[in-house]
Amino acid sequence: MKVTVSRSGGFAGLTRSWSVDVDSEPDTESWLVLIDQVPWSQAPASAQAVQPDRFVWVITAETRPTRKAKLPEQQVTGPWRELVDRVRSTSEAEAKTGPTR
Repeated sequence: MKVTVSRSGGFAGLTRSWSVDVDSEPDTESWLVLIDQVPWSQAPASAQAVQPDRFVWVITAETRPTRKAKLPEQQVTGPWRELVDRVRSTSEAEAKTGPTR
């Protein structure tokens, strides 16, 4: 299962993306627990009014069914923040050292 986090907006309006293949991680179970803790059903149907120069995050988990949320940066808190930070740090570490398996 793949989890992707994309961030767009900010001063430059650029988009960056990070992805992790959860099935290839040594701690797959903890990833699955975290993905289940994220309040997917409480995500707004569309990103609420975006403030100028703030980021918008799109978070996708390729589960069955696929889970996807688009959140303004100020709503990326709690489990959302934990998932975003974990995907980013794992993706960046793998870019430097190669996949864990």
